[in-house]
Amino acid sequence: MIPLAEQLRPTSLDTYIGQEHLVGKNSILRTLIESGKLPSMILWGPPGIGKTTLAMIISKTLNRPFYELSAINSGVKDVRDVIEKAKKEEGAILFIDEIHRFNKSQQDSLLGAVERGIITLIGATTENPSFEVISALLSRCQVYILKEFGKDEMIQLLKQATHHIKNTQGKNVDIKEYEALMRISGGDARKLLNALELVLNNEPNAEIEITNHKVQTIIQQNLSMYDKKGEMHYDIISAFIKSMRGSDPNAAVYWLARMIEGGEDPLFIARRILIFASEDIGNANPNALLLANACFDAVNKIGYPECRIVLSQTVVYMATSIKSNSTYKAIGNALDIVRRTGDLSVPLHIRNAPTKLMKDIGYGADYKYAHDYQGNFVDQEFLPDEIKGTKFYEPGDNPKERETRKFLIDRWKKYGY
Repeated sequence: MIPLAEQLRPTSLDTYIGQEHLVGKNSILRTLIESGKLPSMILWGPPGIGKTTLAMIISKTLNRPFYELSAINSGVKDVRDVIEKAKKEEGAILFIDEIHRFNKSQQDSLLGAVERGIITLIGATTENPSFEVISALLSRCQVYILKEFGKDEMIQLLKQATHHIKNTQGKNVDIKEYEALMRISGGDARKLLNALELVLNNEPNAEIEITNHKVQTIIQQNLSMYDKKGEMHYDIISAFIKSMRGSDPNAAVYWLARMIEGGEDPLFIARRILIFASEDIGNANPNALLLANACFDAVNKIGYPECRIVLSQTVVYMATSIKSNSTYKAIGNALDIVRRTGDLSVPLHIRNAPTKLMKDIGYGADYKYAHDYQGNFVDQEFLPDEIKGTKFYEPGDNPKERETRKFLIDRWKKYGY
């Protein structure tokens, strides 16, 4: 039987749910699609949000030949076979799912065909393409970021599903409570529909009422069926990160072992540790970032099985390190202000003045060179006038950042330290 998620796969932009910023009315990608001037692109976003579906819709809308490869089980030969076929057609689209799993030589095999327009490449990835796609290929592609579904979109999808089930199976499905389905799916439409289908398969009656308790009970009893496509991968990495954040080295090493035994890409693990070192430890222990970076380099050089030792050492260090998310919060606060206030002018006294004209109109005037003052510090304003005195960084309560706070109190009383 065709899975419910496949039955409900939309076939046009008008029936596609979500990603309004890309395919809504007058949006950038929709405009390109409707104009027929389609660039090669990378679709980046979490699982189950419609990357494959969008690629199929683009092909159907433009009436172009469509080839699909999965980077998990395809190689250079498969890529070359598609390119040879595409040479005999016009405007062929090659969709590569999980393109981040292609190695450098596999990605290199795409370059010529993309550059000469033999194929239009659409790559899908859950990983940051800046790290996972070679620069030569990335420079030839537009990157579009897809967002996970929000509550309203998930409810819309569930209503669409219950309507479809009534029309095709004659079952009346009444969803009394949505919370359990939402929590289990985590913004992943495929997981949402898998969960709903699993619940329905355990209900023989034509009148079905769905509650949180019923969903939780059935999913727990059938977890392996629900997760048969490997979505648990994301749950385990979440457990791994949260164990390090919670300073539990035993749990962190356990989840590390689960990933190693499951064949997880060691660079994926090392990259998550590197992010963690800055996001969750930060300046409370700056050595954590150095060790995490060294771990990434070592894993890249030696690979499995020996890199498991390096990963374990680093994970234990991260879990037992003092924690702080102060710098993570600082950039979040700053980005929020930037988005709300736009491009505020740089104060004249800290602008660069490479030409005489710029100097004449005040660029760099009254700038105080800190090293000319006692303690290499002088009080001057570095923020735009509209937001001067705004504090973005609040030091954490740990020995290292208590020293930082004292440093700031001595210099920046206007920020309230």
